[in-house]
Amino acid sequence: CSSPKAGKHSDAVKPATPAARMFAPPPVDAVYNPADSLEIVRLLTRALREFKPDEAVLSFARHFVGRPYVGQTLEQTPEERLIVNLKGLDCTTLVETVSALTLTYFQKSTSFADYCANLQRLRYFDGRCNGYCSRLHYFGWWIADNERRGLVTSVDLPASFASRFTWNTGYMSAHPDKYRHLAGRPARIDSIRALERRFNGTVHAYLPKDKTSLSRNQLSMIRNGDILAIVTSKKGLDYAHLGFAVWGRDGKLHLLNASSIYKKVVEDEVSLQTYLSQHPSFLGVEVLRLTAAP
Repeated sequence: CSSPKAGKHSDAVKPATPAARMFAPPPVDAVYNPADSLEIVRLLTRALREFKPDEAVLSFARHFVGRPYVGQTLEQTPEERLIVNLKGLDCTTLVETVSALTLTYFQKSTSFADYCANLQRLRYFDGRCNGYCSRLHYFGWWIADNERRGLVTSVDLPASFASRFTWNTGYMSAHPDKYRHLAGRPARIDSIRALERRFNGTVHAYLPKDKTSLSRNQLSMIRNGDILAIVTSKKGLDYAHLGFAVWGRDGKLHLLNASSIYKKVVEDEVSLQTYLSQHPSFLGVEVLRLTAAP
Protein backbone atom coordinates (compact mmCIF):
# COMPACT_ATOMS: atom_id res chain seq x y z
CA CYS A 1 0.00 0.00 0.00
CA SER A 2 2.10 2.87 -1.29
CA SER A 3 1.74 6.02 0.72
CA PRO A 4 2.33 8.82 -0.96
CA LYS A 5 14.17 15.15 16.13
CA ALA A 6 11.29 15.61 18.38
CA GLY A 7 11.43 18.38 20.99
CA LYS A 8 9.17 19.92 23.59
CA HIS A 9 5.83 20.94 22.16
CA SER A 10 2.37 21.63 23.47
CA ASP A 11 1.04 18.68 21.48
CA ALA A 12 3.31 16.15 23.16
CA VAL A 13 1.72 13.26 25.08
CA LYS A 14 -0.64 14.72 27.67
CA PRO A 15 -1.09 13.68 31.30
CA ALA A 16 -3.52 10.96 32.31
CA THR A 17 -7.08 11.63 31.29
CA PRO A 18 -9.76 11.28 34.00
CA ALA A 19 -11.71 8.04 33.74
CA ALA A 20 -14.89 10.09 33.89
CA ARG A 21 -14.26 11.04 30.24
CA MET A 22 -14.68 7.42 29.17
CA PHE A 23 -18.06 8.09 27.59
CA ALA A 24 -17.42 11.62 26.36
CA PRO A 25 -18.61 12.11 22.77
CA PRO A 26 -16.12 11.79 19.91
CA PRO A 27 -15.39 14.75 17.60
CA VAL A 28 -18.51 15.87 15.76
CA ASP A 29 -16.88 15.20 12.38
CA ALA A 30 -15.93 11.60 13.25
CA VAL A 31 -17.38 8.78 11.14
CA TYR A 32 -17.48 5.42 12.93
CA ASN A 33 -19.47 2.29 13.59
CA PRO A 34 -20.75 1.99 17.18
CA ALA A 35 -19.36 -1.55 17.28
CA ASP A 36 -15.88 -0.13 16.58
CA SER A 37 -16.21 2.45 19.35
CA LEU A 38 -17.21 -0.31 21.77
CA GLU A 39 -14.24 -2.43 20.67
CA ILE A 40 -11.90 0.50 21.33
CA VAL A 41 -13.26 1.02 24.85
CA ARG A 42 -13.11 -2.70 25.68
CA LEU A 43 -9.62 -3.06 24.26
CA LEU A 44 -8.28 -0.06 26.20
CA THR A 45 -9.94 -1.33 29.38
CA ARG A 46 -8.26 -4.72 28.96
CA ALA A 47 -4.94 -3.10 28.03
CA LEU A 48 -4.80 -1.00 31.19
CA ARG A 49 -5.42 -4.16 33.18
CA GLU A 50 -3.21 -6.60 31.29
CA PHE A 51 -0.66 -4.98 28.93
CA LYS A 52 2.91 -4.31 30.04
CA PRO A 53 4.03 -0.78 29.10
CA ASP A 54 7.08 -1.96 27.16
CA GLU A 55 4.92 -4.43 25.20
CA ALA A 56 1.89 -2.21 24.62
CA VAL A 57 2.50 -1.33 20.95
CA LEU A 58 3.02 -4.91 19.86
CA SER A 59 0.14 -6.15 22.03
CA PHE A 60 -2.24 -3.69 20.35
CA ALA A 61 -0.91 -4.62 16.90
CA ARG A 62 -1.37 -8.34 17.56
CA HIS A 63 -5.00 -7.69 18.50
CA PHE A 64 -5.68 -6.98 14.81
CA VAL A 65 -3.92 -10.03 13.32
CA GLY A 66 -6.41 -11.67 10.97
CA ARG A 67 -8.38 -8.46 10.38
CA PRO A 68 -9.16 -8.02 6.63
CA TYR A 69 -6.97 -5.84 4.45
CA VAL A 70 -9.10 -3.08 2.90
CA GLY A 71 -7.61 -0.14 1.03
CA GLN A 72 -8.84 3.43 0.64
CA THR A 73 -11.12 3.39 3.69
CA LEU A 74 -10.36 7.08 4.26
CA GLU A 75 -11.72 8.05 0.83
CA GLN A 76 -15.36 7.06 1.38
CA THR A 77 -16.87 10.40 2.44
CA PRO A 78 -17.57 13.33 0.08
CA GLU A 79 -15.52 15.66 2.27
CA GLU A 80 -12.65 14.95 4.64
CA ARG A 81 -13.83 13.45 7.93
CA LEU A 82 -12.08 11.66 10.78
CA ILE A 83 -12.82 8.04 9.86
CA VAL A 84 -12.54 5.27 12.44
CA ASN A 85 -12.68 1.84 10.82
CA LEU A 86 -11.51 -1.34 12.55
CA LYS A 87 -13.32 -3.71 10.20
CA GLY A 88 -10.77 -3.29 7.40
CA LEU A 89 -7.25 -1.91 7.60
CA ASP A 90 -4.46 -1.01 5.21
CA CYS A 91 -0.83 -0.57 6.22
CA THR A 92 -1.22 3.10 7.12
CA THR A 93 -4.51 2.85 9.01
CA LEU A 94 -3.13 -0.14 10.98
CA VAL A 95 -0.14 1.95 12.09
CA GLU A 96 -2.38 4.91 12.94
CA THR A 97 -4.93 2.77 14.79
CA VAL A 98 -2.29 1.05 16.92
CA SER A 99 -0.43 4.30 17.55
CA ALA A 100 -3.61 6.11 18.65
CA LEU A 101 -4.48 3.23 20.97
CA THR A 102 -0.98 3.32 22.46
CA LEU A 103 -1.08 7.06 23.08
CA THR A 104 -4.49 6.70 24.76
CA TYR A 105 -3.21 3.79 26.86
CA PHE A 106 -0.30 5.87 28.14
CA GLN A 107 -2.77 8.62 29.03
CA LYS A 108 -4.42 5.96 31.23
CA SER A 109 -7.70 6.54 29.43
CA THR A 110 -10.37 4.17 28.14
CA SER A 111 -12.29 6.96 26.41
CA PHE A 112 -13.31 6.60 22.77
CA ALA A 113 -13.25 10.40 22.54
CA ASP A 114 -9.62 10.43 23.67
CA TYR A 115 -8.79 7.71 21.14
CA CYS A 116 -10.40 9.81 18.36
CA ALA A 117 -8.46 12.88 19.51
CA ASN A 118 -5.20 10.94 19.33
CA LEU A 119 -6.06 9.49 15.92
CA GLN A 120 -6.73 12.99 14.62
CA ARG A 121 -3.46 14.25 16.12
CA LEU A 122 -1.55 11.57 14.23
CA ARG A 123 -3.35 11.76 10.88
CA TYR A 124 -3.42 15.49 10.13
CA PHE A 125 -1.07 18.46 9.94
CA ASP A 126 -0.94 20.07 13.39
CA GLY A 127 -3.52 17.48 14.49
CA ARG A 128 -6.37 19.38 12.81
CA CYS A 129 -8.78 17.88 10.30
CA ASN A 130 -9.36 20.78 7.92
CA GLY A 131 -10.05 19.37 4.48
CA TYR A 132 -8.37 16.85 2.20
CA CYS A 133 -5.04 18.67 2.06
CA SER A 134 -4.73 18.69 5.84
CA ARG A 135 -4.21 14.91 5.84
CA LEU A 136 -0.63 13.61 6.04
CA HIS A 137 -0.90 11.74 2.74
CA TYR A 138 2.76 10.77 2.29
CA PHE A 139 4.35 8.91 5.18
CA GLY A 140 7.27 11.33 4.99
CA TRP A 141 4.83 14.11 5.87
CA TRP A 142 3.49 11.91 8.68
CA ILE A 143 7.00 11.45 10.07
CA ALA A 144 7.96 15.12 9.79
CA ASP A 145 4.81 16.54 11.35
CA ASN A 146 4.54 14.01 14.15
CA GLU A 147 8.24 14.31 14.99
CA ARG A 148 7.88 18.08 15.13
CA ARG A 149 5.01 17.75 17.58
CA GLY A 150 6.79 15.22 19.77
CA LEU A 151 4.63 12.18 19.03
CA VAL A 152 7.23 10.01 17.28
CA THR A 153 11.00 9.96 16.96
CA SER A 154 13.44 8.35 14.54
CA VAL A 155 15.53 5.56 16.05
CA ASP A 156 19.24 6.26 15.66
CA LEU A 157 21.06 3.67 13.57
CA PRO A 158 24.82 3.00 13.76
CA ALA A 159 26.70 4.91 11.06
CA SER A 160 28.30 1.64 9.96
CA PHE A 161 24.85 0.21 9.16
CA ALA A 162 22.85 3.17 7.95
CA SER A 163 22.32 4.53 4.46
CA ARG A 164 20.70 7.83 3.57
CA PHE A 165 18.03 8.81 1.08
CA THR A 166 16.37 12.04 0.01
CA TRP A 167 12.63 12.55 -0.17
CA ASN A 168 11.53 13.36 -3.72
CA THR A 169 7.78 12.93 -3.85
CA GLY A 170 5.46 13.90 -6.65
CA TYR A 171 3.30 10.86 -7.31
CA MET A 172 0.01 12.37 -6.15
CA SER A 173 0.26 15.57 -8.17
CA ALA A 174 1.49 13.62 -11.22
CA HIS A 175 -1.36 11.07 -11.01
CA PRO A 176 -4.40 12.92 -9.65
CA ASP A 177 -6.70 10.57 -11.57
CA LYS A 178 -5.76 7.82 -9.09
CA TYR A 179 -7.19 9.81 -6.17
CA ARG A 180 -10.93 10.29 -5.86
CA HIS A 181 -10.63 13.68 -4.16
CA LEU A 182 -7.94 15.06 -6.50
CA ALA A 183 -9.30 14.17 -9.94
CA GLY A 184 -10.68 17.24 -11.69
CA ARG A 185 -9.70 19.62 -8.85
CA PRO A 186 -6.79 21.74 -10.13
CA ALA A 187 -6.63 23.99 -7.06
CA ARG A 188 -6.38 20.98 -4.76
CA ILE A 189 -3.72 19.39 -7.02
CA ASP A 190 -1.71 22.63 -6.82
CA SER A 191 -1.93 22.54 -3.02
CA ILE A 192 -0.67 18.97 -2.93
CA ARG A 193 2.17 19.85 -5.33
CA ALA A 194 3.19 22.76 -3.10
CA LEU A 195 3.30 20.43 -0.09
CA GLU A 196 5.37 17.89 -2.02
CA ARG A 197 7.91 20.59 -2.88
CA ARG A 198 7.94 21.84 0.71
CA PHE A 199 9.18 18.49 2.06
CA ASN A 200 11.28 17.34 -0.89
CA GLY A 201 15.01 17.44 -0.28
CA THR A 202 14.72 16.15 3.29
CA VAL A 203 17.41 13.55 4.01
CA HIS A 204 16.70 10.56 6.27
CA ALA A 205 18.68 7.54 7.44
CA TYR A 206 17.47 3.99 6.92
CA LEU A 207 18.63 0.41 7.41
CA PRO A 208 19.42 -1.19 4.01
CA LYS A 209 17.67 -4.47 3.38
CA ASP A 210 20.88 -6.52 3.43
CA LYS A 211 21.49 -5.27 7.00
CA THR A 212 18.04 -6.31 8.24
CA SER A 213 19.31 -9.90 8.54
CA LEU A 214 21.74 -8.92 11.32
CA SER A 215 21.25 -10.41 14.77
CA ARG A 216 19.15 -8.94 17.56
CA ASN A 217 22.35 -8.11 19.41
CA GLN A 218 23.70 -6.19 16.42
CA LEU A 219 20.37 -4.40 15.93
CA SER A 220 19.66 -3.91 19.62
CA MET A 221 18.42 -0.37 18.94
CA ILE A 222 15.32 -1.85 17.24
CA ARG A 223 12.59 -2.95 19.65
CA ASN A 224 9.43 -4.98 19.29
CA GLY A 225 6.66 -2.61 18.24
CA ASP A 226 8.84 -0.03 16.52
CA ILE A 227 7.30 1.32 13.31
CA LEU A 228 9.11 0.14 10.18
CA ALA A 229 8.65 2.36 7.13
CA ILE A 230 9.87 0.67 3.94
CA VAL A 231 11.93 3.01 1.77
CA THR A 232 11.23 2.69 -1.95
CA SER A 233 12.96 3.58 -5.18
CA LYS A 234 9.61 3.95 -6.96
CA LYS A 235 9.47 7.32 -8.69
CA GLY A 236 7.50 9.96 -6.83
CA LEU A 237 7.18 8.05 -3.56
CA ASP A 238 9.13 8.05 -0.30
CA TYR A 239 7.89 4.91 1.49
CA ALA A 240 6.02 1.98 -0.02
CA HIS A 241 4.72 0.05 2.99
CA LEU A 242 4.50 0.14 6.80
CA GLY A 243 4.34 -2.24 9.70
CA PHE A 244 5.68 -3.08 13.14
CA ALA A 245 8.96 -4.72 14.10
CA VAL A 246 8.78 -8.18 15.68
CA TRP A 247 11.81 -10.15 16.82
CA GLY A 248 10.99 -13.75 15.93
CA ARG A 249 11.96 -16.93 17.69
CA ASP A 250 14.50 -17.44 14.89
CA GLY A 251 16.35 -14.36 16.15
CA LYS A 252 15.46 -12.41 12.99
CA LEU A 253 13.39 -9.32 12.42
CA HIS A 254 9.87 -9.89 11.09
CA LEU A 255 7.08 -7.55 9.98
CA LEU A 256 3.58 -7.34 11.44
CA ASN A 257 1.56 -5.57 8.76
CA ALA A 258 -1.71 -5.19 6.93
CA SER A 259 -0.79 -7.21 3.86
CA SER A 260 -2.33 -6.73 0.44
CA ILE A 261 -0.76 -10.09 -0.50
CA TYR A 262 -2.38 -12.11 2.30
CA LYS A 263 -5.48 -9.85 2.29
CA LYS A 264 -5.32 -9.49 6.07
CA VAL A 265 -3.18 -8.31 8.97
CA VAL A 266 -0.38 -10.83 9.49
CA GLU A 267 2.71 -11.36 11.59
CA ASP A 268 4.77 -12.57 8.66
CA GLU A 269 6.49 -15.92 9.05
CA VAL A 270 9.28 -15.00 6.63
CA SER A 271 12.02 -12.72 7.92
CA LEU A 272 12.00 -9.02 7.12
CA GLN A 273 15.12 -9.48 4.98
CA THR A 274 13.42 -12.21 2.94
CA TYR A 275 10.27 -10.10 2.56
CA LEU A 276 12.23 -7.06 1.37
CA SER A 277 14.30 -9.13 -1.06
CA GLN A 278 11.10 -10.20 -2.83
CA HIS A 279 10.48 -6.58 -3.88
CA PRO A 280 13.26 -5.03 -5.99
CA SER A 281 12.04 -1.47 -5.37
CA PHE A 282 12.26 -1.88 -1.56
CA LEU A 283 15.56 -0.42 -0.34
CA GLY A 284 15.31 -0.97 3.41
CA VAL A 285 13.50 0.38 6.45
CA GLU A 286 13.42 3.56 8.47
CA VAL A 287 12.78 2.85 12.15
CA LEU A 288 10.46 5.04 14.23
CA ARG A 289 9.18 4.91 17.78
CA LEU A 290 6.22 6.46 19.52
CA THR A 291 7.57 8.81 22.18
CA ALA A 292 5.06 7.38 24.66
CA ALA A 293 6.61 3.91 24.33
CA PRO A 294 9.29 3.07 26.95
